[in-house]
Amino acid sequence: MTIPRIQSVGNTISKHTARQLKFIIPGAAITYVFNTHRVFLDLLTRQDEGGQWGRLFAFASTGFEGLVIILFLYVLLVPWIHGLEPDYRSWRDSGVLSSVIPILTTAILVGWSLLSFTLGRWSSLGYLEGVVGASGLYALTFGLLGLLPAPKVHRS
Repeated sequence: MTIPRIQSVGNTISKHTARQLKFIIPGAAITYVFNTHRVFLDLLTRQDEGGQWGRLFAFASTGFEGLVIILFLYVLLVPWIHGLEPDYRSWRDSGVLSSVIPILTTAILVGWSLLSFTLGRWSSLGYLEGVVGASGLYALTFGLLGLLPAPKVHRS
């Protein structure tokens, strides 16, 4: 009885959504199990004298994550902004994408590394769990951002 229901739910979910769920589900599970969101919020709101460096690094990693989100949305909205359909597979040949993608990649690497270090150094998680927690948060973020539909250019 449950098999037809699972198949009917599977037919309503697109392949793209199913691919994104491969990031969202593990990312949300890791974030929940390690309580990464609470630990990170504690670092951001810490007021004690010894936690100022942790707070500074937490804000810096938040800034890089914000930059990642802004650049990702920019890449997604390039068709509307510039009125042309970019070829994402050959992004090196695109004038717009060839400058944005390296900055986006650098922001991802620096932000994830900074978040991992921050969680490892100034929280109760430790370095190994800090890396896993940071990876979970980034996987969740990328999965959710990947659900946004890419706009198409309508030529008249």
